[in-house]
Amino acid sequence: MSDSPGVASATESATEPVVTSPGSAPLTVRVRRLDPQLPLPAYARPGDAGLDLLAREDALLQPGHRALVGTGIAVQIPPGWVGLVHPRSGLAARHGVSIVNAPGTIDSGYRGEIFVNLINTDSEHAVRVSRGDRIAQLLLQEVAIVAWEEVDVLSESVRGDTGHGSTGGIGPR
Repeated sequence: MSDSPGVASATESATEPVVTSPGSAPLTVRVRRLDPQLPLPAYARPGDAGLDLLAREDALLQPGHRALVGTGIAVQIPPGWVGLVHPRSGLAARHGVSIVNAPGTIDSGYRGEIFVNLINTDSEHAVRVSRGDRIAQLLLQEVAIVAWEEVDVLSESVRGDTGHGSTGGIGPR
């Protein structure tokens, strides 16, 4: 908890990377460290999909408010790949902190600092994010490049055109 009454601390500070995720040959991604005092994103445990992104600055998230928080890095994602910025489940479960545009998309042509648009969904308590806190996860995924083929009719499928809520849900109201 925080020293300030009514303000929770989201402190989940990172240390230098300890482990990397095992698997096939690693994807080499160029990274520019904008803050030499912060460690580079790292996997918390073997087998993790996401690299932890750290807060470059302090932020106070009032109830229901959001803040754009820098991570201190810029990356050069290879063509044919995308960076996806996901919320950290611990921040969401313990403090109600998530990402407004989850997942955030980092296109391969983007070269600026990665920012995370955090939101405090708690309606009563402010949350303090401190420099060095783990605030999000970065996943890199290969993407297909689309070539549209315009048609007049699409092939039939079992699902058809049923969408939102078509498979049920919570139950009758």
